[in-house]
Amino acid sequence: MPPRASDTIFAVASGPPPAAIAVMRVSGPAAFTLAETLAGALPAPRRASLRTLRGGDGTLLDRALVLVFPGPNSASGEDLVELHLHGARAVVAAVSAALAAGGGRLAEPGEFTRRALMNGRIDLAQAEGLGDLLMAETESARRAALGTAEGAVSRRIGAWGARLLEASALIEAALDFADEDDVGELPAGLPASLAALAEDMRLVLAAPPVERLRDGVRVVLAGPPNAGKSTLLNALAEREAAIVSPIAGTTRDRIEVPVVRDGIAYLLIDTAGLAETTDDPIEAIGIARARAAAAEADILLWLDDSPPPAGALWLYPRADERPPAFDGRLALSARTGAGVDQLWSALADRARAILPRADQLALNARQRQHVDHAAEAVLAASAETDLLIAAEQCRLARRALDAVTGATGTEAMLDALFGRFCIGK
Repeated sequence: MPPRASDTIFAVASGPPPAAIAVMRVSGPAAFTLAETLAGALPAPRRASLRTLRGGDGTLLDRALVLVFPGPNSASGEDLVELHLHGARAVVAAVSAALAAGGGRLAEPGEFTRRALMNGRIDLAQAEGLGDLLMAETESARRAALGTAEGAVSRRIGAWGARLLEASALIEAALDFADEDDVGELPAGLPASLAALAEDMRLVLAAPPVERLRDGVRVVLAGPPNAGKSTLLNALAEREAAIVSPIAGTTRDRIEVPVVRDGIAYLLIDTAGLAETTDDPIEAIGIARARAAAAEADILLWLDDSPPPAGALWLYPRADERPPAFDGRLALSARTGAGVDQLWSALADRARAILPRADQLALNARQRQHVDHAAEAVLAASAETDLLIAAEQCRLARRALDAVTGATGTEAMLDALFGRFCIGK
């Protein structure tokens, strides 16, 4: 069940105490009344003023800065008060208890942002951008998430929607003036205009998804048993993430290690050795999982003397122990560190080619699905000879675009989205 919008909610929005300052947000229909019970007369809107906060029995709670934001021009779209408290746990607990005693309740994860969405302060795409911003670990992820939160996706969807609405109006006008027995064809120039719109959508869909920035580029280490995969993984991760042993077959399952290097997020994946045959059923499962991981890799590191699969980076490991090879392989030694920087450089070159550029609009999986449906419907409309069917295809496309910004969102989807947020957001 979604949280009740009639409740007045509160939460610390500045991170958990202890801290120098704790910003307590109070939002809802009784926000001003609740704040007045603690602080007395409230200051003018958007003017920070020092107030003494007292509990219901007159007990001194804190001296804090109080700011008032009348709805709908507030972060949540409703009356909102910020209490800038001293950031001690006891102070936050005492003020929270006083607010609860006055009829407020602790906000659920993402509830402030959810109310902003419901009150029209932001749309669903912007809310998703805020969620990504909260989890951003790299500069590129921060930039992409901030752009979405500031409306980059919404503006593009709005521009597509405006073009689609204009096309729909032309089709409806043609229907209005058509003979009852002959509904006619699309107006001149409209098929080309719709096809161009579908192509614009496809160009955005061709860009890498935003999840690559958050989840990291999948780098899979593959090769035969005892090829040095785990040793190389530890060297790249700069810690003992995998067990290293001279015994072949030590690694039985995939080991995943997230690493951020030069602003790029990677997910390094060590795998079981790719033995040709085995009588060990556990090893066989590991080999099957290794092959599956290799098939899903964004970048495959091939540690074997045999030629690599197409597109893989072919490595010459343990170069400090063996004669040099002159077959185009990147020679390195995880033990001495020789060649590791060159490997990171090669990984970065490939990663940049598959990550969204700073000037590209990056959609998440949910947004991509709806834009793909919209593009299919628009393309179908451009090729349609029946005006009634073309009008229906344009309606389907508009509905798909509305789903991106949340005009047709469902409660279950919203619950899943805002469940990722922190309490004070």
